[in-house]
Amino acid sequence: MYRILQLDKAGNPTAWLTRRQAIILTASDRIIANLGQSEMVFRGGYNRALGKRSEIVVGSILLTRQRVDKRRHSKHFEPPLTNRALFARDGQVCMYCGESFADSQLTRDHVIPLSKAGPDTWSNCVTACARCNHSKGNHTPEEWGRLLLAVPFKPNWSEFLYLKNHRQIVADQQQFLQVRFPDNSRLLLS
Repeated sequence: MYRILQLDKAGNPTAWLTRRQAIILTASDRIIANLGQSEMVFRGGYNRALGKRSEIVVGSILLTRQRVDKRRHSKHFEPPLTNRALFARDGQVCMYCGESFADSQLTRDHVIPLSKAGPDTWSNCVTACARCNHSKGNHTPEEWGRLLLAVPFKPNWSEFLYLKNHRQIVADQQQFLQVRFPDNSRLLLS
């Protein structure tokens, strides 16, 4: 079952909600509008007096009364770096040998190693298979004699949300987020 995309009151994507979180927001009147083309219907108990069953309809994209956090949508904001999102950004491909791997066989590699004052940031990290990462060791790609297959980049917030949930995203959520990707985003090609 997919997650629900939450928007703040200005229409900016903010987070992925579980079904339970979405139901609570809906029941507590913190939803401005159900957006998106996909809907889920949740049924509760029966009202004894009316003889009707309670029902909550939740859209795949919810415009909520959440306040706007301008920092998150600034070009200087850096989303949290997670291996799952990093591996998704790089398409589950080792950026040194070019082979595809399952998550369990991938590692986070620092282009400029941490021991050489390389930062643990999106623009210094790439996906590497365990074999290449071990072989590269404490060297830069140039010292190791290999080139990166793609330049690492920092995703904006919409790209990060896409990467964070890319395996369970539905079409209307994907379209909503992709409109907010930079024109030159590598994620538009995948």
